[in-house]
Amino acid sequence: MAITGNGSLATLLFLFMIPAALHKGAAQYPVQSQNLVTDNVEVVEGDVAVISCRVKNNDDSVIQLLNPNRQTIYFRDVRPLKDARFQLVNFSDNELRVSLSNVSLSDEGRYVCQLYTDPPQEAYADITVLIPPGNPIIESREGQVIEGNETEMTCTAMGSKPAATIRWMKGDKELQGISKVEETYDHMFTVTSQLRFIVTKEDDGVPVVCIVDHPAVKDFQALTYLVVHYKPEVKIIVEFPDGLPREGQNMELSCQAKGKPHPQQINWVKVDDDLPSHALITGTDLYIENLNKTYNGTYRCFAANSVGESYDDYTLYVYDAPTTTPIPTTATTTIPTTTISLPEATADSRAGEGAPRAVDHAVIGGVVAVVVFAMLCLLIILGRYFARHKGTYFTHEAKGADDAADADTAIINAEGGHNNSDEKKEYYI
Repeated sequence: MAITGNGSLATLLFLFMIPAALHKGAAQYPVQSQNLVTDNVEVVEGDVAVISCRVKNNDDSVIQLLNPNRQTIYFRDVRPLKDARFQLVNFSDNELRVSLSNVSLSDEGRYVCQLYTDPPQEAYADITVLIPPGNPIIESREGQVIEGNETEMTCTAMGSKPAATIRWMKGDKELQGISKVEETYDHMFTVTSQLRFIVTKEDDGVPVVCIVDHPAVKDFQALTYLVVHYKPEVKIIVEFPDGLPREGQNMELSCQAKGKPHPQQINWVKVDDDLPSHALITGTDLYIENLNKTYNGTYRCFAANSVGESYDDYTLYVYDAPTTTPIPTTATTTIPTTTISLPEATADSRAGEGAPRAVDHAVIGGVVAVVVFAMLCLLIILGRYFARHKGTYFTHEAKGADDAADADTAIINAEGGHNNSDEKKEYYI
């Protein structure tokens, strides 16, 4: 009779021993039951499995180990079974430990630890053989994906036991795939996971990882990189001039375009008009000499590749040529002209970004003009004042001098002559 429950065995032994002791009149002592235990084992195919049969409070009872077919592998420290893969690791009154090397799937099953008591005890150790999957394989529906389209990838993990699980990572983001598990004829499992998502140009060069989780392996994964084709991105850069474009200056515009594949065609046009007759296109650059206002308008750069075409616009507004303020070298009575540069109206031209302003020079010129104008006004007022008081003044001694033929006669005919000189007075204001 075989009793598998350790608690039931102890109870039965205790019940049988009490009547016998009472019948013989023997002294009653507490009885220590024997306890046989073992552990289940998981082992990767090809590795070593260790089975341990352990006994607590053994009374020199015999321990033996049986295989799933109940053939004796070890009886105490003797190996009757002719399989050299089984080796004795430890034998004592309390333990029988045996190793099984190069484990294969055929070794899987329930092993029996048996203790020869009355009745015998048994404990069971289940050996589970883990078989890792083969290298995961990633397949893509298309090798190159166009921006905005949906791509589909599959990852397959074949021949594992138990079935593996598959996870997906795109960059540092985990994506959810759809998995399917199939069992093969030899009780192995093949798992296939399918992943779909919309790609953007930012996905170009991003790694997509298929991660296989299985108790037999760690960090088992397959890696591929996305190849995304997208339309060109176009941007016009003003190489010179640095500030506002003005008449007489030269201008160079550079068309910068990137895409995948790289743009093979770049063209310059003027919207609703022809390019200036002496405009020069060199590679991706547009060069215009001696700007004038007839060149105003919108210039467009086109770039194209196998995916599509894009463009960027630049609006040109040519300003007047810069003017300078004349510096007076000599003092004159005329009012010097001062040219004050006023801020020009804002135009729709990116060439005007960051252009220097002439506000400080205008303020200084205005102050100088006001001071000079005030000084000139003061000089004019003083001149008019002195001109009003300018004339010929005659003394009383000169009366009648206008009718004299000569100076002597004038003196003689002068009113009063010299005799009255003391009485003559002259007033001058």
